[in-house]
Amino acid sequence: MVYELHDTSKVKRLFEGWDETPIYSCIQKIMGKIYVVNPENPISAFAFVGCFGFYAGKPDLELIKNKPAGFVIMVPQNRNWAELIEHVYPDARKVTRYAIRKDTIFYPDALKNNLQLLPDGYKLKNIDGKIYEKCLKNPVTADFVSAFGSKEQYLKYGRGMVILKDGRIVSGASSYTRYKDGIELEVETVESERRKKLALISCSALILRCLEEDLYPSWDAHDMNSVHLAEKLGYKFDHTYTAYEVTVGEKTH
Repeated sequence: MVYELHDTSKVKRLFEGWDETPIYSCIQKIMGKIYVVNPENPISAFAFVGCFGFYAGKPDLELIKNKPAGFVIMVPQNRNWAELIEHVYPDARKVTRYAIRKDTIFYPDALKNNLQLLPDGYKLKNIDGKIYEKCLKNPVTADFVSAFGSKEQYLKYGRGMVILKDGRIVSGASSYTRYKDGIELEVETVESERRKKLALISCSALILRCLEEDLYPSWDAHDMNSVHLAEKLGYKFDHTYTAYEVTVGEKTH
């Protein structure tokens, strides 16, 4: 039996040293959930937020089998967890992701200079209630806000900037998730508007906003293009890690 863990302090030690901010979101109970098979004395745990799941502690078959419904990016803490995921989901897509260092020193003047690259006819705006609704209507931009569950929760905890052209969102950067001291940054540009530095501009605007509020804009890259964009903003690559993209399975209770 899989249970949602309400006293998340019980599994903090299991995730110790794992520097992924969505895990912080779950442990700090800002967003996401943590699942265990033994709520009294957990030795295994599954932290889930957005479409990301992180497996820590002693590998447990029941936690792996009872994944949330739909698409999940499963991230194993070690090779033993990875082997269990491969056993249960042999058709899972094994991918390499790129962790970015969490100690970036940003240079506001350089970021402000990036804002000057905004082409004529484009507008940079905060994600407010109206923009929130626009984001949800397009699959390309839905991830800017969808992990928060409601407009009220996003407006309270989320931070985001979008670029509009003729009233349509063509690029943006937003908090995929939020933890106490910062956000996990999500960036996307519609295909027809790429190679115009719009991602660089929207990320620069969001990072500046975070710096004003003393929030850290954490970055995790899904490919080398994302790594290169991060480096233009001042981030530094740390290491690669393995994840599994899975679309089958039962919903966790």
